[in-house]
Amino acid sequence: MQSAQEISFAVLMFPNFPLMAFSSIIEPLRAANTLSGNRCYSWITVGDGVKKVFASNGIGIEPDFDVRTAPLVDRIVVCSGGNADHLAGGEEMAWIRKNLRTGAHLGAVADAAFFLARKGLLDGHSCTLHWTSQPAFREAFPNLDMRSDLYVIDGRRFTSAGGVGSLDMMLEMIGSDYGADLASQVAGWYVHSPLRPDADRRLLPLRIRTGIRDELVLAAVAIMEDAVEDILRMDMLARQLGVSADKMERAFKSELGMAPNSYYRNLRLRRAADMLTHSSLQVNEVALACGFANAANFSRAFKDQFGYVPKGVRNRRSISGEFPRSSAGLR
Repeated sequence: MQSAQEISFAVLMFPNFPLMAFSSIIEPLRAANTLSGNRCYSWITVGDGVKKVFASNGIGIEPDFDVRTAPLVDRIVVCSGGNADHLAGGEEMAWIRKNLRTGAHLGAVADAAFFLARKGLLDGHSCTLHWTSQPAFREAFPNLDMRSDLYVIDGRRFTSAGGVGSLDMMLEMIGSDYGADLASQVAGWYVHSPLRPDADRRLLPLRIRTGIRDELVLAAVAIMEDAVEDILRMDMLARQLGVSADKMERAFKSELGMAPNSYYRNLRLRRAADMLTHSSLQVNEVALACGFANAANFSRAFKDQFGYVPKGVRNRRSISGEFPRSSAGLR
């Protein structure tokens, strides 16, 4: 359905927000106005005070409004970085709830879904967030429908993994508001591929962040990612995919240079590292959540993989050990 009047957006910025996700929200709105020749959208930036809010890359943006005096809008997008799980946001929540009472739609990019979930604002809605935070999110909110898609639009809630996923989300919203032709023009404006079909959204994020091209390996890794907490037998996995164990092993060695078991072990350890980085779970809780029988075995395997024990993760901002074919993420 096409909208007949201007739709107003507000981007609520928290310190260390990802600039790429921020730009992917506003730039499509600007392009839609330019290409249509109409004032389809307006937008403002909001922060705690009017002092500069610094992005994760150090660039500072001075918000248009202090959250205490910001106007009502049609749609709010919360933009925050990897510390979203620890944001308090008292004044921000008061403003968000005031907007919700007037019918506003609420969204989040990158890790900001953590902030909304802590406040109960994603209850009853499907959502997504940056893939490095998904394991911790699942543990913290087991009753929420967290999906591994690039973005999810569910009623009056919309969330994206950040980066390019935010652009795709905005393109779908523009298409819903003003028609597919304008959305396609905006995609072309940014030399972006056409909107991705629903059927491709499950495996596409996985393909992007792993670089895996082989369809068999990609399908196997997707199953592995859903079975991190369990001990997945490779012969059973091959049977589930309808191939022999030997064929699956040859595919993994050709694509990734390692056997499926080795990849699965690395996957579980990387998942553990993400959980330690993005949650306050105890080491033994992380060990169980990643399929290790006890904390001692987990600590030994973790140190072999990364060179330091699990407790050392929280003293570091990132994991230095490489993960096979891992991208830098979508933030």
